[in-house]
Amino acid sequence: MRTIRIGSGAGYSGDRIEPAVELAEKGDIQYLVFECLGERTVALAQQARMKDPESGYDPLLEERMRAVLPVCASKAIKIVTNMGAANPLAAARKTAEIARSLGLSALKIAAVIGDDVLDACKERDLPIMEFDGTIRQLGNRLLSANAYLGAEPMAEALSGGADIVITGRASDPALFLAPMVDAFGWAMDDWNLLGQGTVAGHLLECAGQITGGYFADPPYKDIPDLARLGFPIGEVGEDGSLVITKVEGSGGAVTAQTCKEQLLYEVHDPTRYLQPDVTADFSQVKVEAIGKDRVRVSGGRGSQRTGTLKVSVGYVDSFIGEGQISYAGPGALARGRLALEIVRERLKLTGVAASELRFELIGVDSLHGAQVSAHANEPYEVRVRVAGRTENLREAVRIGNEVETLYTNGPAAGGGAFKSARDVVAVASVLLPRELARPRVHFVGGELR
Repeated sequence: MRTIRIGSGAGYSGDRIEPAVELAEKGDIQYLVFECLGERTVALAQQARMKDPESGYDPLLEERMRAVLPVCASKAIKIVTNMGAANPLAAARKTAEIARSLGLSALKIAAVIGDDVLDACKERDLPIMEFDGTIRQLGNRLLSANAYLGAEPMAEALSGGADIVITGRASDPALFLAPMVDAFGWAMDDWNLLGQGTVAGHLLECAGQITGGYFADPPYKDIPDLARLGFPIGEVGEDGSLVITKVEGSGGAVTAQTCKEQLLYEVHDPTRYLQPDVTADFSQVKVEAIGKDRVRVSGGRGSQRTGTLKVSVGYVDSFIGEGQISYAGPGALARGRLALEIVRERLKLTGVAASELRFELIGVDSLHGAQVSAHANEPYEVRVRVAGRTENLREAVRIGNEVETLYTNGPAAGGGAFKSARDVVAVASVLLPRELARPRVHFVGGELR
């Protein structure tokens, strides 16, 4: 039975780069997948693209590609990534430029486009899933609408000879499912195989989370050598069988427990985990340690996919103004509380229009609130934070200004003041009929298909 090894090179946009290089150099992998696109990242990338048509892709794309392309090219390791964000074509062109600069101009690079469904969404009064309202009600605050594409167009690019496949918004597990479809020729209606592949993709998608990073919680769950955390490898068989492991000697650990925690991550209904390729069923999955840093996972199943695709909608929700200042030494807590009362009163006196305000002492009551935190010991130092939500930038700026004035107008010995004001890009979800998203593969220097 044929088996492939897929390495997970990143679990989010700003992830470490050295573990991906380690996978390429020592992991004996055939595919290296970078999952770098969070829910809000596309909307923020769309904002960047509006300012510069050649931007809008992951800011670490160049650094990652320069780090891994030489070894991947020498070992014929194929790369699949969603670092295209809001601009997969520009990301592919940039990658081709990097490859040429490294003497690797023979690499074949493909961009998967078609996840941008903003126009299709604007034409329909689609209901928003998270709150009452429709997409049209967002009006000119709407920034982006990107459908979660499946594995099929990425697998098409790989089967067309692509060494590097760069997509925008896609389902995270689909990034890993695409190499399986490419390598094994799985049919896109073989629901059980696609369900098993989705289990593998779901386990691998967050990189260091499954090798102990997010799992670590001393002294209850100790994980060795986290500073050198190794990223996971999925050994996938043609029949959908799966073993999770990592590079021998790298930091972290792969255990039944780390795999079980990751299996539950972000899953709503384990019997119906809705993906663009398949409705996956995790309810019968079995997890078994079979050796040091080797865990067998089996029992994934699937059924027919839905007729809709989830669309991540980005929009400008509001503005946030914030100010912070620190107090230390005897009486720090009392001075911090006085500072909060001064700012609270000042915002009333000056008529700052805020729909929501928070007054908190970081390290005292900012996470669990005053009631739960009331019995804690008094700290030697505190950090005052005031934040508010407003409808415009001008009002947001006023909040931070009032905190800054505590330097000379508030309690004694405040220091380290900070203020900021920014817009809030929020995300919501709608469901779009599947046929309205038309993914296409574009080879750099080639034609759209």
